[in-house]
Amino acid sequence: MEFTHLGRTGLTVSRLCLGTMNFGPHTEESDAHLIMDSAHEQGINFFDTSNSYGRDAEGNQKGRTEEIIGRWFAKGDGRRERTVLATKAYAPMGEWPNEGRLSALAIRRAVEASLRRLGTDHIDLYQMHHIDRDTPWEEIWQAMEVLVAQGKIIYVGSSNFAGWHLAQAQEAARSRHFLGLVSEQSLYNLLDRTIELEVIPAVEYYGLGLLPWSPLRSGVLSGALRKEREGGLVRGAMTHAGEILEANRPRIQAYEDLAAEVGEHPADLALAWLLSRPAVTAPIVGPRTAAHLDAAVHALDIKLDDEVLARLDILFPGRKPAPEDYAW
Repeated sequence: MEFTHLGRTGLTVSRLCLGTMNFGPHTEESDAHLIMDSAHEQGINFFDTSNSYGRDAEGNQKGRTEEIIGRWFAKGDGRRERTVLATKAYAPMGEWPNEGRLSALAIRRAVEASLRRLGTDHIDLYQMHHIDRDTPWEEIWQAMEVLVAQGKIIYVGSSNFAGWHLAQAQEAARSRHFLGLVSEQSLYNLLDRTIELEVIPAVEYYGLGLLPWSPLRSGVLSGALRKEREGGLVRGAMTHAGEILEANRPRIQAYEDLAAEVGEHPADLALAWLLSRPAVTAPIVGPRTAAHLDAAVHALDIKLDDEVLARLDILFPGRKPAPEDYAW
């Protein structure tokens, strides 16, 4: 396993982050425990979850994924101590006021509930799952400072922030002599490169770790057309992922042909491309089985040459930093 620092911090994390969103809805608890054990065996020490993960099709059972992880920690044998644990808060956990978003009260309640479900006394990386446009940064940072002082969280991160949100957050933290954000978790993959406009420049300027989510675009970049020919269903074939596949079918076919030419699985090629991006700390992989995790680890061994990278840029054009992307 390869390791790196999370942004400008001294915290050491694996170059792959284990995403746990499937635990509960798509992966049974016993299998989830096996996947987490396998992650540790392969050197992955960075796990990501959220207080809202685990909900079923009706939107019930929020928090179930944290509970699954908590019961895995309870098995002992250094599981918690060897894990850099990241979770998130923002989504409503109920219908009553202050059961979501980022008021100081909501943050305090969300942290306490996550700690109970996870069966731990602290969260290593506490992430805001979305920007809260109704709560001032003074309130948010005061709440986070209290939690750091209490030892309940160590670092603070963001997810789904725009570039100017990152600037707002960091300048407000700077005025309080607070470390502020150390990471940003964004949608980033070969098909979705919008964050190259402003989020990545902000991440690099402020020294944040970048944690791409949906690196395979819900399976579209994981050999979807080959699976289709073999009679398998593309994950989310009747949803947005299916629409993305249909809108990009010629490009995806060319991509799968390129993967075959270089002798790699399409999913591994997509992960290797992300790992080659200078701003990326660790793509978040969300395996449903232990075999999926084993396959993802192989991407760390792939080194893409300039020709392959250039061909990927032709298939999936990137963005220049703003304003040069659209002006002079």
